[in-house]
Amino acid sequence: MTDLLPPKIDLLTQPLHLMNGGVIRNRLAKAATSETLATYANNPTPNLVRLYQRWASTGIGLIITGNVMIDRRALGEPGNVVIEDEIDLPVLQQWARAATDQGAAIFVQLNHPGKQSTKGLNASNLAPSAVPFSQEMSTLFETPREATDAEIRDIIRRFGRSAGICKKAGFSGVQIHGAHGYLINQFLSPHHNRRTDEWGGTAEKRRRFLLAVYTEIRKEVGPDFPIAVKLNSADFQRGGFTEEESLATVQALVNAGIDLVEISGGTYETGVAKPQKASTLAREAYFIEFAEKVRALVKVPLMVTGGFRSAAGMNAALRSGAVDVVGIARLMVIDPDVPARLLRGLDSKQCGATIWMRDARQAA
Repeated sequence: MTDLLPPKIDLLTQPLHLMNGGVIRNRLAKAATSETLATYANNPTPNLVRLYQRWASTGIGLIITGNVMIDRRALGEPGNVVIEDEIDLPVLQQWARAATDQGAAIFVQLNHPGKQSTKGLNASNLAPSAVPFSQEMSTLFETPREATDAEIRDIIRRFGRSAGICKKAGFSGVQIHGAHGYLINQFLSPHHNRRTDEWGGTAEKRRRFLLAVYTEIRKEVGPDFPIAVKLNSADFQRGGFTEEESLATVQALVNAGIDLVEISGGTYETGVAKPQKASTLAREAYFIEFAEKVRALVKVPLMVTGGFRSAAGMNAALRSGAVDVVGIARLMVIDPDVPARLLRGLDSKQCGATIWMRDARQAA
């Protein structure tokens, strides 16, 4: 692990060995971003191929796609790619090769929005329970209907089917989106999941859906194909998913065989809770304190996204031993060449100093 390396090594450049034996060439990852570059019918396009070729050319180790949906009836936003059959396999293969031909690993982030889809986008929205959004959000999001047991089991099968197609297309792995208020996060949250059947009622039953999704994907892709998960450290919502439940969920996933855990937090309703203390901002990573709690519990590789600005800050997080992969998203959109600079120990020319000054003002 990273804490065994000599102190002068640039940890960003070191390869990462996953739990299943796979290797990512360095510790820098593009976290999921939703490009909405699909067709009106939600098919992938050559625009995605060109974009990911551009990102992979920078030397980055891992690229995670954003918001690829498993069901055309359940979109998170217009322009989402949907993978539910093999009709787009040739373009999916080109998309995968856009990264892998240049040495980068590429994971497809698989998602189902549940209730978190704006009015009018889908014929109807389902969720674990028929819990409305907050009053401020209710003008944009309708109250969902409660999913039936049959619908839940169909969604689980769809996650597995989509993952199998991703493997066939040549992608390096998949990431289960279990964060940010989407369907899996809704099942985990006692606020959104008020069921009393096998899918809710206790923390163990609330995480059963996520574990069933993982198990179905593993059945479809086999033991050697990496499966990652994006998980909230907490929802930051009264009555929602807590740090204690998140830690227990990570432990359950590790016991099941997950290969990589990305830590995040917040939902559409709460937003991402950004640190305000100057001491926390100095460490850059928003969720590093929670990552330290996870690291004390498990040895699975951990990815943290949010707040990173400098090569020094990224290396410090890796040096702590609590972080194994540094995720960047907004920084890579603003400055698509930044991975090449960071891997040489240099900061972004575009926004490093500006972000530092802005965050310092917010912390004051």
